[in-house]
Amino acid sequence: MKNKLWIPGLIAFSMLVVTCKVAQQTPQNSANNMASVKTETVLAFVSDPSPAQLTPEQSLRAFRVPKGYHMELVASDPMVKEPVAIAWDGNAKMYVAEMSTYMQDVDGSNEHDPVSRVMLLEDTNNDGKMDKSSVFIDKLLLPRMILCVDHELLVNETDTYDIWSYKDTNGDGVADQKKSVYKVGKKSPGNLEHQRSGLDWNLDNWIYLTVDPVRFRYTKNGLKVDSLPSGSNGQWGLTHDNYGRLFFSRAGGEIPASGFQINPVYGGLEFPDQYNEEFNAVWPIMSTPDIQGGLRRLRLPDSTLNHFTASNGQSIFRGDKLPADLVGDYLIGEPVARIIRRAKVINTNGKLTMENAYKQQEFIASTDMNFRPVNTYTGPDGCLYIVDMNRGIIQESQWTPKGSYLRPQIQRLGLDKNIQHGRIFRLVYDGMKPGPVPHMLDESSAKLISYLDHPNGWWRDNAQKQLVILGDKSVVPTLKQIVSGQQGSLVKQPSALGRLHALWTLEGLDAIDKDILFMAMKDADPQLRRAAVWISERYIKQDDEQVIDRLQELKNDPNYDVRTQLILSLHDSKSAKAKTLTSEILEQNANNEMLVSTQKSLLKNDDVKTYGFRLGRLETADRKLVLAGANTFKTLCSSCHGPDGKGLAVGGSGMVAPPLFGSKRIVGDKDVLINILLHGLSGPVDEKNYPDVMPSMSANDDEWIASVLSYIRYEFGYTGNFPPSPPSTTPRPATGEIPPEVLRRRNFKPFVKADDVKKIREQTTGRTKAWTLADLEKVGE
Repeated sequence: MKNKLWIPGLIAFSMLVVTCKVAQQTPQNSANNMASVKTETVLAFVSDPSPAQLTPEQSLRAFRVPKGYHMELVASDPMVKEPVAIAWDGNAKMYVAEMSTYMQDVDGSNEHDPVSRVMLLEDTNNDGKMDKSSVFIDKLLLPRMILCVDHELLVNETDTYDIWSYKDTNGDGVADQKKSVYKVGKKSPGNLEHQRSGLDWNLDNWIYLTVDPVRFRYTKNGLKVDSLPSGSNGQWGLTHDNYGRLFFSRAGGEIPASGFQINPVYGGLEFPDQYNEEFNAVWPIMSTPDIQGGLRRLRLPDSTLNHFTASNGQSIFRGDKLPADLVGDYLIGEPVARIIRRAKVINTNGKLTMENAYKQQEFIASTDMNFRPVNTYTGPDGCLYIVDMNRGIIQESQWTPKGSYLRPQIQRLGLDKNIQHGRIFRLVYDGMKPGPVPHMLDESSAKLISYLDHPNGWWRDNAQKQLVILGDKSVVPTLKQIVSGQQGSLVKQPSALGRLHALWTLEGLDAIDKDILFMAMKDADPQLRRAAVWISERYIKQDDEQVIDRLQELKNDPNYDVRTQLILSLHDSKSAKAKTLTSEILEQNANNEMLVSTQKSLLKNDDVKTYGFRLGRLETADRKLVLAGANTFKTLCSSCHGPDGKGLAVGGSGMVAPPLFGSKRIVGDKDVLINILLHGLSGPVDEKNYPDVMPSMSANDDEWIASVLSYIRYEFGYTGNFPPSPPSTTPRPATGEIPPEVLRRRNFKPFVKADDVKKIREQTTGRTKAWTLADLEKVGE
């Protein structure tokens, strides 16, 4: 008894330590203290950070970055307020999406009022700081995705799938033309934090986004949609690397990186060891009491966040004006920790893994409590850009209700008062001057080609995008020269990246032919060979034997990325040669985790196409059980329990049998259900009497009973990872611990095996009487 009392007592004391630290500070006193700070250095750790709103200059002094790096201010309030995303057009004009109504108080009042904006910012004197602004679009509902295409801006708002194009036709910095480019016409469900983000124009000329199971192709007539059978990935933030790999993150699942092994069009593939548990730990340089996870997410000795909880806004750095060892690194913000993680992306035999670039330290960290990094980008000038929402509350109101751990922390700190601010920073490096301003929207296609070999990935991407949008095929001969390694119109021999972008530009212009692909398949650079395989899918799907024969020559390619792409691209061919080639590659690489897992993901994707998303995700044996049980249920059990499991009332009378949908026994001990099917059930159920007795089904074999119960538990007790019970209306306990009932739902496994039935059958041999629920409860005890 004494031990039991110690646990809540310790929790209460721990909360008291955290909240007392907070109560000892007031925003007014903290502001006075900050105003007197003169030092340019940042303390190693701040145990009592100020919640006061800092000036931009004070915020700059609050950063800790590696030696040689330093932060510069690009824009701040009142020019931008509540910024969440930025996009540059081909002339480096910056568009900023603002969520003006996001969490303006602790309850999220009036959050869905359509009063948000997209701002247009310009740096007219090339000093790196924006000095001209205009409201490009107003009266928006929390804009969340923006993408520049030629002279237009594509925009998606919260609560809708629709995407609109906006254009300024008279040069006054205000959009005066609007047209629909993608229309679904219905409300998008879900908390605003769990809706889509992205609009990332990838190397493969497809535009990707998170959450929704689609991708887009830009055309003059709007966005052409393509479905992703196994769904997309991620939450807030999406990026790609030099070779077209996509990188997602899922803050809701506390997952800082996902979806980067294969393209989602082929299915999903994650490895449990693609980063280790140590990678999940974050290292703030100040106490962080305002966390949604409660005490379980705090290092109690110093009250710091101990794990990613709000990872978002990731980018792969691809610029040329920061040290070369940063290029290709994965950068992701954690606004609750007020840090930006830098991770090394490591390719081992085709499988990607990540490691923190520093030991128990972060790339960028701040002691400004209002520093809230929500997006990062490689900029046109080759530097890193950071969008800082710069606000007190970062969590949406779903995590701040009365009774939650987070709400009193916010109120004691006064964080709910810090609203309508915002910063955009850029990271620069000593001795490295930011690059020049582009003018791609004013230049010819011939000039744009030269940028395909630019050292800054932003220039390469945007030159490719602009060439594809313009659709000028007069440049095709020059592009083919570049792919072949000739200098063409370039100032020097093209690099591998230049050749890669030229190849994908040809694809975007629909100017690909077999000859150029066969040439690229022999390129010395493995990423050219991989891209050639990828692009050749247009021929593979037609079972083109000439192309498949050429792919045969790559089956022993020394690079595992190429072999992996062969497995991916050959999969949709019905050709016997293609199937044989795939089998040969897999046999020769039976010990390669990436290749074997890739094939499994493709087969799982096929299952989703055949059976739908829910059934398709199941293992073959489990799905077989569920389908067999479904047939039995629909022909036998539904006559009493109803086809939807909700019971069946006949002729206006009461139900003939108890409902199964949502029953606590359906998601409870499966042995109870096995006993009921083997021996029947009589007596009241949940204090209700039914006109008939549930008969014994013991005459059927173990597999039959297992299949029926698997279907019932899966269909009526399992929705995704949770039974179909209503969401909790009570906040998570102040300790931050996950409630036991939630854990039970998450750990629920619906499937019953024949061996499970066999065991119960043997234990109850000789029983001839139907069970009552009271009897079964005694057996359980």
